[in-house]
Amino acid sequence: MRQIAQLDNTPRVSRRDFLMTAGLCGSAIAFGRLPGWCANNASAASPIAVFSKIYQELKLGFENAAEVTAAAGLDGIDCPVRAGGEILPENAAEQLPKYADVLGRRNLKINLLTTDITSANSPHAETVLRTAQKLGLRYYRFGFITREASSSADGQITQVRARLKELSALNKQFGMCTLLQNHSPSGRTLYFGGDLSELVRAVDGFDPAQIGVAFDIGHALVVHGDQWRQHFEALRSHFKIAYIKDVKRTGGWVPFGEGDIAATGYFDLLKQMNYHDPISLHIEFDWHGAGKPKTPERLTQVLKESAQVLRRWLA
Repeated sequence: MRQIAQLDNTPRVSRRDFLMTAGLCGSAIAFGRLPGWCANNASAASPIAVFSKIYQELKLGFENAAEVTAAAGLDGIDCPVRAGGEILPENAAEQLPKYADVLGRRNLKINLLTTDITSANSPHAETVLRTAQKLGLRYYRFGFITREASSSADGQITQVRARLKELSALNKQFGMCTLLQNHSPSGRTLYFGGDLSELVRAVDGFDPAQIGVAFDIGHALVVHGDQWRQHFEALRSHFKIAYIKDVKRTGGWVPFGEGDIAATGYFDLLKQMNYHDPISLHIEFDWHGAGKPKTPERLTQVLKESAQVLRRWLA
């Protein structure tokens, strides 16, 4: 691009150059990734990290996972480090740095961790957090706790808060933050915090630097309908990370753009809050088509299309 004359050290941009830059940036967004020169002329975008549980369906190794992530135009991954996850907790010290190195060669990152840590005494919790700290990570998701029919809501909230108190001290030691996610019922299984009023009470009074919330607008819409916003406002002080998957109000995960979350006003809210932290993109719908084979090529295309829709919502 030609040099622009400057007067009094103030940059002057011609109308022609402005329109050309805006048009090229818009085209870049449409094709899935914003190059550095566009990023320097726009507000910083939230990194989009795929929840890489989806890679386990194809049994992708680190190299292939990085290849798919890059080809889809994503910025990194939200890595499951848990029993049955991409990385087992007992292998975190060795495998997390390897995965990060493979991703780094493609200018990608491990942006977030999803764990089954539910207390300071969870197996390998300190190993996972120490390794995450070394890699510059900040957030990890709390493991799911099911709602116990035999226990009152008050009693279970008390139990969870006791665990969070222990984790808060551990997080302070490692500079980490636990994220509690809201999750709608799955079949007959109820999850603690799926009702956001429980989540509000669970995190109340904790330092948001150590205990936060991964807010999932899809699950919130299923459970609370249009009342999701008032619950979000009650959680706003502890809101840290946005989890995004598209869903119909009546339930049922669908491809990005075919559900109802875009009409909730949530993305306008994120913009008003100047949200720039990573977004965890979740593929929960039937991405390969009934009776069709699951292939890396098809998954790459689905991820690219999903990220394009998400970026339009965020733009």
